Amino acid sequence: MAKSLRVGVAGLGVVGASLIGLLRRQADALASRTGRAIALAGVSARSQRARGVDLTGVPFWPDPVALAREGDIDVFVELIGGADGPAYDAAKAALMRGLHVVTANKAMIAAHGLELARLAEAKGVALAFEASCAGGIPIVKTLREALAGNSVRRLYGILNGTCNYILSRMETDGLGFDACLKDAQRLGYAEADPSFDIGGLDTAHKLAILASLAFGAKIDAEAIHVEGIESITPADLAAADELGYRIKLLGVAERTAQGVEQRVHPTMVAKSSAIAQVMGVLNALTIDADALGELTLIGPGAGGDATASAVAADLADIARGVILPTFGRPVAALEDAERIPVQRHEGGYYVRLAVVDRPGAMAAIAARMGELKISLEAIMQKRAARDALPSEVVPVVLITHATSESAIRAALDLALKDGVVTQKPQVIRIERA
Repeated sequence: MAKSLRVGVAGLGVVGASLIGLLRRQADALASRTGRAIALAGVSARSQRARGVDLTGVPFWPDPVALAREGDIDVFVELIGGADGPAYDAAKAALMRGLHVVTANKAMIAAHGLELARLAEAKGVALAFEASCAGGIPIVKTLREALAGNSVRRLYGILNGTCNYILSRMETDGLGFDACLKDAQRLGYAEADPSFDIGGLDTAHKLAILASLAFGAKIDAEAIHVEGIESITPADLAAADELGYRIKLLGVAERTAQGVEQRVHPTMVAKSSAIAQVMGVLNALTIDADALGELTLIGPGAGGDATASAVAADLADIARGVILPTFGRPVAALEDAERIPVQRHEGGYYVRLAVVDRPGAMAAIAARMGELKISLEAIMQKRAARDALPSEVVPVVLITHATSESAIRAALDLALKDGVVTQKPQVIRIERA
């Protein structure tokens, strides 16, 4: 058998501890499958406190950068997190030394992936990040390898389990957003500061990486339009249910004739679609490719064992000697894709309005819609679902046929100026799925 692959792990939180446990449990199987043993040769963390794994005899490094620069290792596994700081410094140091790097850090790859990929190419080593985008779902390998003979037209999915759990609980239990968020925090699904998740940024980082793999384009996280789920109410979920939809926070990337459109936002999807059935903390991603058609992958998007499984898959590839271009092709071959602003997006829209209860108000709104050539598919007046509105205001839900983002926003701005709408409208895009 070939010489052992020596692994250094930086970050001994839930994922790091799970990875060490997995490598030990599956040691014989991994050696049989890859032709060489995968050995833990160094660890780094902020302290040497007990973490549920036996580290006796394993060299300990308080500084991850020092482990990357000086450790007797072949692969540096970065499980620290954060776009910059020790995670980035250590990963860069490892690549510059000629070590393979495996990471679960979507923020770092979204921010510095191109730079780190160039370093990996120059040194002839792997920069692997299967665990960064959807936990245990093998989405990176699917896009980079399994679909190499396809041209991907569109991908969309649920990439944050925290948001999916909150929206699922709001729908099934009729609870408000704040109550569901507190419950998610109690169960460990949401952080003490949940803004990164509920604000859509976590999904955006993952989408930027997946879009690069899918379309052969340079990562461009700044091009993504991002909205979170904080404004979603039980009234929206009830209306969606009546109309045959569910609300999900989706990341959507699509190649068009003009360029690549990337957006993250709450979305209405038909209940009959596969992605609408994904509830709780699960993740899901649908890929629309020319030869294969649609493929949907569903599984755990976070958690120690699921993420450790993805890290171990990357380590197995390296042990086998499989070193692929980071984003499926050399960095020099990646396109500078044209950004498509969200204002140019076209599709159907759900709009919830607080309308003044007086004759002619709805006619005025319809007139504004007509001026912008917006066709309405449905109008619902929900006096029972008032959401604490004043007595002189009525909640009204509109469903539009396909129109542009710029048109719907302009029409609603005019309705506000006309004084027939008393609050900022709730607008949720409807996605074909």
